[in-house]
Amino acid sequence: MLTNIHPKIPSRDIAISKAFYSNQLGFRQLGAVYDGYLMLSKDQIELHLFEFKALNPKENYGMIYIRTNDIDGLYAEYINNKVAIHPNAPLQQKPWGKEFSILDPDSNLITFGGN
Repeated sequence: MLTNIHPKIPSRDIAISKAFYSNQLGFRQLGAVYDGYLMLSKDQIELHLFEFKALNPKENYGMIYIRTNDIDGLYAEYINNKVAIHPNAPLQQKPWGKEFSILDPDSNLITFGGN
């Protein structure tokens, strides 16, 4: 039976990605970096980043959707941490709940949703 999902997203530079996810989004590193592979966690989720030096951010369609039980608190935390909110996706009400989006340093779109 399925128990968890750990999305894998590309990173041109693991050190830059680690700094962004740790310092701005509040993730912590799990274990060592293994041959260009970084695992991060926050609360109940994990993200895995794999090094892809040739990635062109303008052509990156990496996307993940993360559910939260405190969308307003998370949004306020990220605003406080000076995380750049996607200009087309500030916190807003959708038919399925509130959501907002950000782009990481490699243009992976991360959308947070909840009530």
